[in-house]
Amino acid sequence: MRTRMALSAVGLLVAASFLAACGEEGSSGTQAPQTGAAGAGCAPEAGDQLVVLADDKKLQTVDNIVPAINAKASSPQLIAALDKVSGALDTPKLISLNKAVDVDRKTPKIAAEEFASSSGLTTEIAKGPGGKITVGAANFSENKTLAELYRITLTAAGYQVTVQQIGNRELYEPALERGEIQVVPEYVGTLTEFLNKKANGASAQPLASGDLDKTFGALKDVGGKVGLTFGTPSAAADQNAFAVTKAFADKHSLTSLSDLAAKCSGQASVLGGPPECPQRPFCQPGLEKTYNLKFGSFKTLDAGGPQTKTALRNGTISVGLVFSSDGALAAG
Repeated sequence: MRTRMALSAVGLLVAASFLAACGEEGSSGTQAPQTGAAGAGCAPEAGDQLVVLADDKKLQTVDNIVPAINAKASSPQLIAALDKVSGALDTPKLISLNKAVDVDRKTPKIAAEEFASSSGLTTEIAKGPGGKITVGAANFSENKTLAELYRITLTAAGYQVTVQQIGNRELYEPALERGEIQVVPEYVGTLTEFLNKKANGASAQPLASGDLDKTFGALKDVGGKVGLTFGTPSAAADQNAFAVTKAFADKHSLTSLSDLAAKCSGQASVLGGPPECPQRPFCQPGLEKTYNLKFGSFKTLDAGGPQTKTALRNGTISVGLVFSSDGALAAG
């Protein structure tokens, strides 16, 4: 899974170690009703199409995509080329790119090239000083596609570009600091907390929040201390999110988590997610604290993967933890 999307203080549907499942569970993985789940709630509603409910009170930290760059390799032209990608993407377009790879089974390279062609991504790019650039990619498809988009714009700017899949952040971030790779597609909130804890310890006061400007300011500060600089954050984001079926949303007239809390807090509502969700501040406890949203039961599934999506579609759970840029959110 995407290690960047662990539910600790870090990110429409699409990334870490888990705690043991809590509570007494039967073979179904469904826990007994949670205490304090007053109200009737809303029973699950089966349906093929999934939608994410807006996090209108900003429970989750921001995780907008941002180019992370080794400062010694940076130049105004390099940053401008990477910012072309940031400017061309929003979350619906990122969902479509993820659908092309994860659902339609195109390669990240082909999906990126088709997007670049249709969006005019290589037009009006200033030539840089040239030279070799290695773009690192994490080990999940979205990040590989983003790395290919960076390759395309940097090539148009006159660089000789190679994309190298490196693995998880624990591997590629030190390589970026050392200059073994020069660019990586990153996520604002997650990288902020990674660097914060790397510098200040696992119990460091969180710097990331639901405020993009403040979180990005903190990222530039902690990144600058280790030789990193950054392009412009994209409007596209990939963060923890909560999804329902469109049938469920339509039946109860829901667009946001506040709507869900107002209309569906109670015994009939079933939350699904990874086993650590009942303990993690950005999952069930966060929903309870931030939205006063209570569930009658919790079903242990995966973290935004096929188990959760299947449980939503077949009407086993009312609400499921997902990732906001999952290709499964693409309509049609």
